[in-house]
Amino acid sequence: MINNHKQTIIQMMHCNLYSILVAAVMVLTTTPATGTESENKPDSSLHGNDTHYTEVGFFDIHVCNWPDRELFFMPLFATSKYSEITDIKIQYPDGKILTSLNLKQYKVYEPKNKPKKRVFISQVDVPDGATDGWYSAIITKADGTEIIAKDYVIISRLPRATEMNPANGDEDIPIPEKLTWSGTENGYFQVFIRDAWEESKLIYESKLLREPELTVPAGLLKPGGLYTWQIHSRDVNEDILLGDFNKGSMSRIASFSIADDQ
Repeated sequence: MINNHKQTIIQMMHCNLYSILVAAVMVLTTTPATGTESENKPDSSLHGNDTHYTEVGFFDIHVCNWPDRELFFMPLFATSKYSEITDIKIQYPDGKILTSLNLKQYKVYEPKNKPKKRVFISQVDVPDGATDGWYSAIITKADGTEIIAKDYVIISRLPRATEMNPANGDEDIPIPEKLTWSGTENGYFQVFIRDAWEESKLIYESKLLREPELTVPAGLLKPGGLYTWQIHSRDVNEDILLGDFNKGSMSRIASFSIADDQ
């Protein structure tokens, strides 16, 4: 069995999942540049009637099912015009305040050939009585102007991927050609692989997958290596009603080691 030292390394991964998800969301919510004119247009002009996009940025809120915690909301707002914004409040469908985003806490995202963005993000347990409907972000600018972005939220639990192969604790196995798991109820998957010997360094982040399997890139895994992997699932992708996605889940972390003699 994997010893306590290795288990400590695995637990360190939890601290990095937040950053991984932010990066994944930002990649998938950034419109590809098609020229100077498109690069200079505000988000709202690029996305028509999609209420997630405004002249000052992008709003989405996810319903998250992660291991060892209650179901929670993850609201986020991504903007390159952060210097113009003084407040972001998130509202329930009935207009009551769910939370405010802390403008002093953010992740920086720097898309190629585009302005730097800040991603303001929070996690709030889904309270009893929370309902489906249009959740809003009320963005206040320095001049007092209020801008409203909306995301339709359906509160339900997306099952976490299970039956991961290699399984947690597998030792001295041949280098796998594929990683597989169960998750037929989930629409999309993204796999993260880390080298547990290198302070849980992220060595691979897959594209969105439609099937519950990943073909391992040749040469990625080495003889004698110790690796951890995890799967983020989502129900939809870039939906005009539900946003980037409505509900997501994170699998438990699975750790496996590769035999020295291959």
